Amino acid sequence: MDCVSIPPHSKAASPNPTMKLRTLSRKLPPILLGMLLLAVAAAAQAPAVPKAAALKAEGARRMMEELRARVGSPGLSAAVAVDGQVVWAEGFGEADVEGHVPVSTESRFRLGSLSKLMTAAAVARLVDSGSLDLDAPVQRYAPSFPDKGQPITPRQLAGHLAGIRHYGPQDFQRPVKRYEWLTGGLEIFQGDPLVQPPGTAYLYSSYGYNLLGVVVEGAARKDFLTALDELVWRPLGLAATGPDLPERIVDRRVRPYRRDSGGAIENEAPIDSSYKWPSGGLLSSASDIVRFGSAQLAGDFLQPATRTLLFTSQRTAAGEETGVGLGWRIATSEAGRRFYHHGGSIEGGRAFILLLPEGRVAVAILTNLSGARFAEQDALKLAELFLSEK
Repeated sequence: MDCVSIPPHSKAASPNPTMKLRTLSRKLPPILLGMLLLAVAAAAQAPAVPKAAALKAEGARRMMEELRARVGSPGLSAAVAVDGQVVWAEGFGEADVEGHVPVSTESRFRLGSLSKLMTAAAVARLVDSGSLDLDAPVQRYAPSFPDKGQPITPRQLAGHLAGIRHYGPQDFQRPVKRYEWLTGGLEIFQGDPLVQPPGTAYLYSSYGYNLLGVVVEGAARKDFLTALDELVWRPLGLAATGPDLPERIVDRRVRPYRRDSGGAIENEAPIDSSYKWPSGGLLSSASDIVRFGSAQLAGDFLQPATRTLLFTSQRTAAGEETGVGLGWRIATSEAGRRFYHHGGSIEGGRAFILLLPEGRVAVAILTNLSGARFAEQDALKLAELFLSEK
C-alpha cells in the first residue's frame, strides 16, 4: 500500500533531552556529535503536523478500505485536493493480481466516462480562445457527419441534448477494431436516425461525445489526442493521463478485472478504445484527476464565464433543466451543499470524481473491476471529510 499523506504525530519527547545529549557528548567523536546536534536543531525547527490533518488521512484510509471490501475490487486508488493542492492520496490492494503488484498513488486506471470531462475541458478551452462556437452546427467542425435534418450543436453534444443514441446491444457484438482516425469511429452510429429531435430532452450518449471529439479536432485543427495534450494535459501537468493503447507498454497501468458467474476474479477481455477516446478511452491516476478537477474550480485554466458554463444546467427547448452543464452533473447534498460529479464505468474499471466548490475540494476514486458499484454518496463522504483543512 502506497500513500501520500500527512504523517501522524511523533511520540512524545524524553522528559530530559538535555541530560541525554550531555551523556552522548562524552561518548561520541566530535564529528558525529556535531551531526547529531544539527539533526536535533533541524527537528526542533520542523513544523508540527496538524493533528486534524492526520485524523482526516486516517479517516479517509478507513473509508476507502471499507469501500474496496464492499465492492470487491482487486485494487483501488483515491486522492483528495484542497484549494488546488493534493493533501492525501493512497493506493489499496493489487494493481496486478497475478504479479502481486500493489496499487500505488501513481497507478493508472481506466477512466471510462470520466474521459468526457476532459473532452468538455478541451471544448471550454477552445471557446476561450475563440476557436469554437458552442451554437454552430457541428458540420462546421465535423463536415463528414451527415445532416440529420435539424441542426446539432457542440453545446447540445456536451450536455447530452443532441438526440444521438447511446450504446445498444448490437454494439457489444462488434469485433475489436483499431481506428486510426477518430472520424472512422463515427461509422458505428452516424447512419442511424436520431432518437429524438435535438434539444427536446436529455439523453445520455457516449456516441455524442465521440462526435464532440471530432468537433474538437476540427476547431483545434489537430488530431484529438494531440489537441487534448496541448489544451488540457500539458497545461495542467497531468503526466499520468493519456490514451489506453493496448499495444503500448504503459508505466504503472493496472490490469483490468471482472468476476465470473461464481464470483471469482478473472482477467477482463481485451478492448480497443480508439473509437471512443473522447467518451471513455483514457487512463489516469487519482492524483491527476483531482488536479484536473481543481483546475475547473479555480485558477487561470479557464476564463470565469466559461467556467460558469461547465457548472450551469442546460435546458431543454421547453425550458426544463437537465442537471448537466458542459459534461458535469450538478447536484445538491442533503446538507444543502452544491457539488459537481461524474462517474465512469468500463470493462475492467469504475471511476468517480466529485467537486465541492465550498472549500474547493476535489476527490477521485478509481478501481480496476468491471461493475464495481459506488457513486456520488461515497465520494461526497470523502470530500466532506476534508472540507476544513485546519
